[in-house]
Amino acid sequence: MTDSFEPLLLVLWKDLHDERILWQVATIAASLILAYWLSYLLRPRLRAGEGSRLEFGLGGLRRLVFPLAALALVLSGRWGLAHYQTSVSLLSIAVSLLTAMAIIRFVVHLQRLVFAPGNVLDIFERTIVWLVWLGFALYVLGLAPGILEFFDGVGFKVGGHRISLLLIGQAVVWVVVALLLALWIGRLLEERLMSAHGMDMTLRVMLSKLLRALLVLLAVLVVLPAVGIDLTALSVFGGALGVGIGFGLQKIASNYISGFIILLDRSVTIGDLVTIEKHTGKLVKMTARYVVVRALDGTEAIIPNETVITSTVINQSYTDRKVAIAMSVQVSYDSDLDLAMRLMTDVAKRHARALADPPPVVLIKAFADNGIDLELAVWVEDPEQGKTNLRSDIYYGIWQEFKARGIGIPYPQREVRLVGGDLAKYTK
Repeated sequence: MTDSFEPLLLVLWKDLHDERILWQVATIAASLILAYWLSYLLRPRLRAGEGSRLEFGLGGLRRLVFPLAALALVLSGRWGLAHYQTSVSLLSIAVSLLTAMAIIRFVVHLQRLVFAPGNVLDIFERTIVWLVWLGFALYVLGLAPGILEFFDGVGFKVGGHRISLLLIGQAVVWVVVALLLALWIGRLLEERLMSAHGMDMTLRVMLSKLLRALLVLLAVLVVLPAVGIDLTALSVFGGALGVGIGFGLQKIASNYISGFIILLDRSVTIGDLVTIEKHTGKLVKMTARYVVVRALDGTEAIIPNETVITSTVINQSYTDRKVAIAMSVQVSYDSDLDLAMRLMTDVAKRHARALADPPPVVLIKAFADNGIDLELAVWVEDPEQGKTNLRSDIYYGIWQEFKARGIGIPYPQREVRLVGGDLAKYTK
């Protein structure tokens, strides 16, 4: 057998002069053909109904069937040929290629289930692809052992423990993988919780955030000791983190703590019509750091949770979603007041959004200079649908009824009298 530290490309160059390399070529070709056939047979079976929770896992299996099947067949072929010839370099390169393909497909699929599509996701995918192929190239060129040895030699001591760059790199890789798995499991649990319609929405959001945070913490606590990093060695970093939170990260920590307080006390929940400082709209999203309020014109305000805790919040849907919308109308003094009030009430009752209980009511507000001020109050239970459109519909209906019944809507009139002097000289 060849030295495992000898570059595979150099060994392959030597094997190219040996006709027995054709056995390796045949093994790779047969493995790829058989793996493609197995993938063709299994992929249709690895499908669940649309929207099924199993579709996430089955989607990953569909992407891994071909590289894993080919990898298993090539490994079997390499093991068999190793008993009859001294070198299987071409098969070793094929194993590395198929392993890289499987890793790339798995990680890319997993992160697409965790992160939303966007520029960050594309950058992360490209980074994963380049890192995997770089590792493959270093392995094929025979440079990987020397590089690993160099990084293992560079380190420092924390307390009685030695931490090398190689150990840190391994920890980063495994922590990233563990975090992706934890976030993926957290997403599955979140979807299951969100589908539990018998549970309060705020409680569902709170439980999903807590589960995701616990899964992330558990992933880190499990992976770090597994790669050889003693958690007691991180006490220094924990103290530094505490100091950082005390001096520079208190706002971030405050927002996260405030987020859990909001979820626990249920002062606001998704779907409420709220006013926070100068922002009025429907609460459409709640996260551990901020809430999103969507105004009626479609604009969205991202408000830190600390602001929600420390400022006055007007929640029009806190105990009762019913909201009264007032509309002022002025009629002339010579109009039939009883008829005008009845017409206004009838127009309001005919609107689809107006509630029958409590019913629309018209009140006399004041006897003004130009006419009688009336105020129409209409109750609705969907304030997030807007008030201006309701007012417009009812005002238009009142205008039509007043015009048909001869009820006048006065407008300001001014009479100017000149006392003393000759009027003729002012009209010349």
